[in-house]
Amino acid sequence: MTAYFIVRAEVDPDAREAFDRWYQEEHLPDAVAAFDAAGASRGWSDTDENVHVAFYEFADLAAVNRVMGSDALKGMIAEFDRHWSGKVTRSRDVVELIQTI
Repeated sequence: MTAYFIVRAEVDPDAREAFDRWYQEEHLPDAVAAFDAAGASRGWSDTDENVHVAFYEFADLAAVNRVMGSDALKGMIAEFDRHWSGKVTRSRDVVELIQTI
């Protein structure tokens, strides 16, 4: 069943506009290609305006787990840190859907 790699980022308010533009134009498309993801979505929290969440979609949990230890992920993390170290903190999660209606 479909699985998601989820990245939650807390963005310094002074960096939000630049972060949003960079994520839209560079990071999201690059990550989809690097991870060979089925697709991706992202958005800003409605309850905390400085929280950004990205969802990378995969066919199944095994596909996500292959990415989690990959050089592709390490490269994307290094690129992210190069741009946003000290301005953005983030956490990662993996979720496998178990039910849809």
